[in-house]
Amino acid sequence: MILMNPKFKLAWRIVPVIFTIVVAKVLMHQFGFEVFSLSPLFTAIISANIFLIGFLVSGVLSDYKESEKIPTDISSNIESIADEGKIVYKSKNKDIGIEIVQSCSKMCGDISAWFENKKGTAAVMDDLEGFNDCFIKLEGLSHPPFVARLKGEQNTIRKLINRAHTIKDTNFIGTGYAIAEIITIILISGFIFIKMEPFYEGVFFISFVSFMLIYMIYFIKNLDNPFGYGQGGSVENVSLKPFLQTQRRLDSWIEKNK
Repeated sequence: MILMNPKFKLAWRIVPVIFTIVVAKVLMHQFGFEVFSLSPLFTAIISANIFLIGFLVSGVLSDYKESEKIPTDISSNIESIADEGKIVYKSKNKDIGIEIVQSCSKMCGDISAWFENKKGTAAVMDDLEGFNDCFIKLEGLSHPPFVARLKGEQNTIRKLINRAHTIKDTNFIGTGYAIAEIITIILISGFIFIKMEPFYEGVFFISFVSFMLIYMIYFIKNLDNPFGYGQGGSVENVSLKPFLQTQRRLDSWIEKNK
């Protein structure tokens, strides 16, 4: 069914919250606790909150777009290092060439595990430093500019990992989240105590607006951490397929040239 599509996962998570709001509204109506009247100021607050949410979305979206490029860039850098190993294998030394390609394949798996929160940042940095042993062995087999280029690729990978680590650990304008959440809670609480006629149209209106506001806050929080693998509440994660594809290609080459 279309509603079972993974893209509706976040929406289904909000349904129990909306159900609770509707039940509270019905109870307030039944017991006569609807003491507020719908004011134009109330709709103005809704518009202001939507504007604030739009501002937050635009902010986290830029980080998300940058994050989408990081796995592809890292895997490309690793494959560039592997290419030098393939050249050495064909021209000068088979064992060292295969060792370099194997190190690159292992690096793909290590960084992929790090993105999935199965490995710590310090451990990945140590693995990355392990390329130094390969570079030392290359000194007599490759031109110095080529080794320098590989060191540049290694440094680029290190920068990208640090950048991804910062994105994972940093929230975009935490105070902005706070005010959006506070306004949303106040609005929904006000909805429950506002008298609307006819009643069932009011319930529909409250359900729709509450769903929209709560969904957008959850959506922003998911976008703010595009590397939320292993976290149950995360649904908008960048793809790690570049690592799997690169590792598959390198492993295939290793099998053919053993």
